[in-house]
Amino acid sequence: MGTHVIKMPDIGEGIAEVELSQWHVKVGDLVVEDQVLADVMTDKAMVDIPSPVHGKVIALGGQPGEVMAVGSVLISIEVEGAGNLKESAAPAPVKEAPVVAKVEAVVESKPAPAAPRPAAVCQGPMVAREADERPLASPAVRKHALDLGIQLRLVRGSGPAGRVLHEDLEAYLAQGQSNASAPVAAAYAQRNEEEQIQVIGMRRKIAQRMQDATQRAAHFSYVEEIDVTAIEELRAHLNEKHGASRGKLTLLPFLVRALVVALRDFPQMNARYDDEAQVITRLGAVHVGVATQSDVGLMVPVVRHAEARSLWDSATEISRLANAARNGKASRDELSGSTITLTSLGALGGIVSTPVLNLPEVAIVGVNKIVERPMVVKGQVVIRKMMNLSSSFDHRVVDGMDAALFIQAIRGLIEQPATLFVE
Repeated sequence: MGTHVIKMPDIGEGIAEVELSQWHVKVGDLVVEDQVLADVMTDKAMVDIPSPVHGKVIALGGQPGEVMAVGSVLISIEVEGAGNLKESAAPAPVKEAPVVAKVEAVVESKPAPAAPRPAAVCQGPMVAREADERPLASPAVRKHALDLGIQLRLVRGSGPAGRVLHEDLEAYLAQGQSNASAPVAAAYAQRNEEEQIQVIGMRRKIAQRMQDATQRAAHFSYVEEIDVTAIEELRAHLNEKHGASRGKLTLLPFLVRALVVALRDFPQMNARYDDEAQVITRLGAVHVGVATQSDVGLMVPVVRHAEARSLWDSATEISRLANAARNGKASRDELSGSTITLTSLGALGGIVSTPVLNLPEVAIVGVNKIVERPMVVKGQVVIRKMMNLSSSFDHRVVDGMDAALFIQAIRGLIEQPATLFVE
């Protein structure tokens, strides 16, 4: 038997150190080739570290939350044969840190594939989790469960590591079970438990970036009401005519198109500000960041060269990137390089928001909920579909009047959707 030492790999782009976010193995575990051993967090993204060998874990080189240098020893694995111990020294075994209650509430990551351990999914129609245990599920599934009045902890998850899917909710309802049939804690019982959540990995990086953005940029927000009746009618028509062959369109690709057209007259919005060098760089390419909620936190995959994409091309790319981000598969390149960001909370409700800039960008456009309201049009009261755009700008670069005119230009394009395609 020998020892194979795995060092922290060079992830590229001049990165000298990374944060160890989460272990997927512990001392004594048997691992197989290509099994994910750990997640590490760079400035841009979460990166999986796979095992190059089969063997047994004998030592861990760090603890979650620890910043490790590239080239430092990450893990030691006992293997058949000589191993590579002659090339590097194995670390002293690290005593595992006490488990922080429900760290998954901050960082939920995909399980190690092909690990020789019992399946995480419980069999049967219902999984009886602990009352304070947070089941794995995407934000959309959590909202769906809330709308249906289902306690997620009672639902058997059929996804990886027991992740609850939309189909599991439907299966739960079909079996005639509801939260009324499960024991529920007394409504007025005193509760004195405490929960400590370790802020590491993606959550720490998000916290740092949000704090940095609010401290450095001079934020101001502008909210405009937009009539989306006409564009929703166009979207429904296009989906009916071409949805089967080209895919369904959401509102987002229309908004991306509106950004592209409006930026022709407002190039100062498609810019990055280097506040240390005091240089504003305006870009011709429109790389739209689309803020996406994932199980590990907020990520911003980038639709590159949106100016050169059709509606369906944009829709396909948005869907691909969003799925990659939610599944933890988005690459560093796909999560960097945006020039302006689009963020949407419309599906979750809310009529106004104050988005935080994605530095070094100088503008972010936020999409709110579509609601039907009575409006006065040409002296007549009619029902229209209305939506707010809640946008934020860096006042060091963007003047208030220019921000208002920019959003008004987007409003005009959305309310008269034919102008989106007039060259």
